Amino acid sequence: MAAHSEKHFTSSQFISDIIIGMSDGLTVPFALAAGLSGAGAHNSIVITAGIAELVAGSISMGLGGFLAGKTEQEHYATELQREYDEVEKVPETEKEEVKEVFAEYGISRKLQDEIAEELCKDKKLWVDFMMRFELGMEKPDERRATKSALTIGLSYLIGGIVPLISYFFTDTPLAGLKWSVIITLLFLFLFGYVKTKFTGQSPFKGALKTVLIGVIAAFAAYYIAKLI
Repeated sequence: MAAHSEKHFTSSQFISDIIIGMSDGLTVPFALAAGLSGAGAHNSIVITAGIAELVAGSISMGLGGFLAGKTEQEHYATELQREYDEVEKVPETEKEEVKEVFAEYGISRKLQDEIAEELCKDKKLWVDFMMRFELGMEKPDERRATKSALTIGLSYLIGGIVPLISYFFTDTPLAGLKWSVIITLLFLFLFGYVKTKFTGQSPFKGALKTVLIGVIAAFAAYYIAKLI
């Protein structure tokens, strides 16, 4: 009998941070470069403005990831302390909440009582159980904020370099834009394909959606700059 193999993808926080940083990194500088090209700016202006935006954007995105990680830790700590207080002050109420969790899975009342009594002998396990199954909260990684900031910031930088590469090797902004469009759309397609493949959805559709977002942003920036 062949061994059963289950294939599941659990989107890790690391992968999520890369997706957040890379998505914005590929799109925002691309739109900025297109807008400046549409306004007739020289390649050196596009490069200078693009690099400035990359630095500011990566710092901003990194700080956003750091603050989000810190907020998650603080929220968990607050709820954890609240659960410990409730276990101390209203233990019978908390035991009933434990039983309610098992009742949702069709466990008999008798077995609910036995499990609750056994579980609640250990206060830490009791509280951990309530955090996970009542509140749906997992203990966050203590280094999550720092790792998230670095991952998002670096991903933004890497993604943002792509739309600017062509301006270093061309003489006019329109020539730079032409190659920027080709290179960036290719990267957007590949990025969207890989990103969606991780989630088990249609990679091709995901790639097209990612490309469409980049195209809309770039065209909007280009034509608005033209009109102004």
